[in-house]
Amino acid sequence: MSLRGVLRAMPTMLRVGFAESVAYRAEMFVWVLSTTMPLVNMVLWMAVAKHSPVGPYGQAEFVSYFLATFAVRQLTSAWAAWIINWEVKQGTLAMRLLRPISPLWAYMFDNIAGFPLRLVVAVPVMVLSVVLVGADKALPQHAWQWGLFLVAVLGGWAITFLANVAMGALSLFTDSSQKTMEVWMVLFFVCSGYMYPVELLPDGLRAVINWLPFRYQMGLPVELMTGAHDLPTALGLLARQWAWVLGMGTLALGIWKYGVRRFAAFGG
Repeated sequence: MSLRGVLRAMPTMLRVGFAESVAYRAEMFVWVLSTTMPLVNMVLWMAVAKHSPVGPYGQAEFVSYFLATFAVRQLTSAWAAWIINWEVKQGTLAMRLLRPISPLWAYMFDNIAGFPLRLVVAVPVMVLSVVLVGADKALPQHAWQWGLFLVAVLGGWAITFLANVAMGALSLFTDSSQKTMEVWMVLFFVCSGYMYPVELLPDGLRAVINWLPFRYQMGLPVELMTGAHDLPTALGLLARQWAWVLGMGTLALGIWKYGVRRFAAFGG
């Protein structure tokens, strides 16, 4: 289907995706509860910084960082890998492939349609952060900072979604790629800034992490939300993030393209 056709179908797919999100709101609430690790880390790091700051982070900075982490996690999450695995295993992917629009568009709009409900969770957390530590530590202070933050959130979500597609498409070769996705999630927890600020790591390790995609999924949007970077540094990190979006998109589309051919061979 052409891009024009996709744009015409987009409102319908968004409505269907939002209706599904509302219908399964209890499942979403359980998922939100499973992402509360930043709140646990916040308490632990506040205890560590009780008597003296840890690097540039005092107690207030840890509160703003981990509440921002919780909020950004709601906005940049994706679950396409699990859906693709399930549909490949059940054979229901064949039904999607018969439709005139690529399943990848359906996965994407299904994910985007859940944003309003996720904002219902994220916005109160941002407000709580402002109340606890003040707007100067909790939110961007200038228009350019807000702009770069929104671009970073979009880029973080794009890397996460495309990585999900790439991992999910591997199931077209191996029947199930959930273990691969679990390994990816472990690396994400360690390298993304989800458990601790990347800035606290030794220089050598941070230099390695700067070349990996995980920081750009989570750490960069959080750092821009809390005003951790000046404009030149932020632009440099955003350039690396979108280079990863391009690279991950190419990888995901390549695996999907060849995997679907294999799936068609089995189906035939």
